[in-house]
Amino acid sequence: MDPTIVLITGCSSGIGMHLAVRLASDRSQSFKVYATLRDLKAQGPLLEAARAQRCPPGSLEILELDVRDSKSVAAAQACVTEGRVDVLVCNAGRGLFGPLEAHELNAVGAVLDVNVLGTIRMLQAFLPDMKRRHSGRVLVTASVGGLMGLPFHEVYCASKFALEGLCESLAILLPLFGVHVSLIECGAVHTAFYEKLVGGPGGALERADAQTRHLFAHYLRGYEQALSEAQDPEEVTELFLTAMRAPQPSLRYFSTNRFLPLARMRTEDPSGSSYVAAMHREAFSNLQTQENAKAGAQVPGVSDTASSALICLPECAIPRVASELGWSASDKPGQDNSCYQQKI
Repeated sequence: MDPTIVLITGCSSGIGMHLAVRLASDRSQSFKVYATLRDLKAQGPLLEAARAQRCPPGSLEILELDVRDSKSVAAAQACVTEGRVDVLVCNAGRGLFGPLEAHELNAVGAVLDVNVLGTIRMLQAFLPDMKRRHSGRVLVTASVGGLMGLPFHEVYCASKFALEGLCESLAILLPLFGVHVSLIECGAVHTAFYEKLVGGPGGALERADAQTRHLFAHYLRGYEQALSEAQDPEEVTELFLTAMRAPQPSLRYFSTNRFLPLARMRTEDPSGSSYVAAMHREAFSNLQTQENAKAGAQVPGVSDTASSALICLPECAIPRVASELGWSASDKPGQDNSCYQQKI
C-alpha cells in the first residue's frame, strides 16, 4: 500500500518537529513525511530527534520552505517526488506579545504574513491538486487565541481569529471535493514559541504609558507561570493523528477542554459583555484587589455581574482556564491534559 504523504511547515522545533518525527517513526511505516523549515541551518534538532526515534530510511525528508515566499513554497512542492501531498499540516507561526502601541508596524506585518498569508499561500499551492484528486486532509495548528481575545495578544489573536474564519469557510465547501480541513486548537504548549516572539516579550515597552506597563508586568508574571505548566508537544501530536485517521474528521479538535466554558460564554452572550467582564476579572482581579485595598474603593467597571459569570460556570472551570492561558488564579485545581474533540 502506498504511504500517506504528509508535508508539515514549521518543523525546526516544537509541535512541527515532534509531529514530523512521530509520523516518520510510526510502527505502521505508513507515512512519508516532508518536514519543512524556513532555514535549513536550523535542522539540527530535527535530525537529532529523528535519529533518537530511529526513523526508517526514506520516511523523513527535510526541505527548505519559507511560507512568506510563494516561490519558496513552489520550489518545495516540486521536491515532493510522489507528485502529491495527502495531508498538509500548516504549522508555521509567529507570536507577538505586549501592549499594542509597543509594536512596530513591521513586526505586526511579519506576524500576519506568516500566520495568515503564509497559510493562504500553502493552501493556494496544495488545494488544487487535492480537489482534482478528490482526496486530501488539511490540518492547521490553531490556538485558544483564535477563539477568544486575550490581553496583550491583540495582533496574535487577530491572526488566529483570521485562521478560524478561513478554515471554517473552507470546511463548508471542501467536502464536496473529498477534502477535509481541521483546526487543532492548542492551549499553552512547551515549545520555543515564547523565545521566538517577534520583537521579544513586550516589544518596545517605553512606547506604552506607565499604567499599561504596570498591567503588562502583572500579566507577564502569570503568563510565565502558565508556560512552566504547559502541555507536552507529544500530547498534542497525538491529536493530529486522531484528526488524520478519523473517517469523518471534525472541524475542531481541542488539546485541552479547560478553556471551553469561556468559548461557550462568548457564544451564549453574543453581546460579548459576559466574556469581557469575566476575562477582565481573571486577568487583573488580584492586582485590582491589592489596589482597591489601598484606595478603599471599588474599581469602576468591575461589577457583581463578572463575579456571577465566574461562579455559574461548571466545575470551577474558569480558574483552570486562567492557568492555561496565563492568568493568575488563587484556587487552581489539578492539571487536566486530556484531549477533547468537538463536532462543530
